[in-house]
Order: sequence, then structure tokens, then C-alpha cells
Amino acid sequence: MRVLTVIPTYNEKENLPVVVGRLRAAVPDCDILVVDDSSPDGTGEIADRMAAEDSHIHVLHRTVKDGLGGAYLAGFDWGLEAGYDVLVEMDADCSHQPEQLPLLIKAIEDGADLAIGSRYIPGGKTRNWPVHRQVLSRGANLFTRMVLGTKIHDITAGYRAYRREALQRLNLEGIDSKGYVFQVDLAWRSEQAGLKITEVPITFVEREIGDSKMDGSIIFDSMTKVTRWGLVSRAGKAQQLVRKFSKK
Repeated sequence: MRVLTVIPTYNEKENLPVVVGRLRAAVPDCDILVVDDSSPDGTGEIADRMAAEDSHIHVLHRTVKDGLGGAYLAGFDWGLEAGYDVLVEMDADCSHQPEQLPLLIKAIEDGADLAIGSRYIPGGKTRNWPVHRQVLSRGANLFTRMVLGTKIHDITAGYRAYRREALQRLNLEGIDSKGYVFQVDLAWRSEQAGLKITEVPITFVEREIGDSKMDGSIIFDSMTKVTRWGLVSRAGKAQQLVRKFSKK
């Protein structure tokens, strides 16, 4: 299978060469697409230089910074157009260890439509994460599972691999989630579409260089959208029950 790893970047000039180097060593046959949102620190120029030296590396420059989801959607469109069989999401800050990518690819080879690198199933864990980040992450996952009724343990996880046919079934053009809630949106859509989802245990490592781009406004936006989706879903199910019993 042809595998493309999509790596969104914004001001990751120190991390990008490291994560790309590790990925090229761990999975030599995997192609890489760096999606840079006009980073003012020169990340895009660094990506261009790496692409000029390695045919497995490609760069997509975007002039609009509209969030993580927007970057991934642009990367997916590029990869699907180029004919890749598997499209992978990976952070640029090395929190997603490239050496564990073969685990996700193996899950796809074994029949999964979506393979999620999970921190919250047996064998999964986090490393060097502050206590408040762990509480926040676990709380977000618990809240989302309760509101949406999903069975996915780590629905906010951003290390994942999609089979191309799965993405084609999800109507990517209809997705307007641009921030970190994009991960929840796409995973929940996959579950509702009846796709086969496999969670693979991984070790998530806190970034060593640079600052996290997660902040309070992102968390508030995510919780608001998840709550709305949950209410709409429950209302729809209630209407179905009413119609079902009214016909009897």
C-alpha cells in the first residue's frame, strides 16, 4: 500500500527536521506531505529544502491559517488526488513517535478503516505530560464519550491512519470543524458510518521544543460543538422512535 503521512506545521522549524528524519528512518517507503500555514519562522522554507533533497517529501503551502482541521483536510485532498491508499495524521512536534507508525499501518492491513493511536487502552500511555494536561485530556475524552455515546476510548487522539476508501465515504467537503475538535468530528463520523475502527496502544510523548498550541478558547469551542452534536443526535434518535411507534 502507498502510505502518505500528513504533517501540519506552524512555527515548527526546530521540530520538523527531527520528526521527518525519524519518520524516514522508521518507515522508508512512506511519503510525507508537510502542510505549512505560512509559518513566519521559516518552517515552510525548511520543508522546501528537505523536499528538494528527498523525493519522498512533499510540501503544500497554505496562505490561510484556519486551524488543524483545515490543514488536514487540505492534506487529505492532496493525498487522495495523488492516489495514496493510506493517509496518516502525525504531529510535527514528535509527540507522535514515528517509530510506532508501523503499528497503525498493520491495523489497516488487517482490515481497519481507521486506526487510532490510543493513549487510553491497555498498553497505551503518556510520557512527560504535566498532571493538568493529563486531567484535561482524560476529562475531554470522558465528556465526549458520554455526550456522543461513542465507544472510542481516545476520540481526541491525533495520531491515526485512514484507508482512502474510508475518507471517501465521509464527505470531507461537508466538514467545517477546523480546530482540534476536527479529530472528534472525523472519528465520530467514521463510527456513525459503520467503518471499522481499531485503537492501537501508543506512547504519547510531550513535546520538548516549542509551546503547545492548545488553549482555553480551543477547549471551549470543542466542548460547545461536541455538546451540540450530542443534542442533535439524541433529538434525531428521539424523532425516529416517535415515528416508529406512531406507525403501530
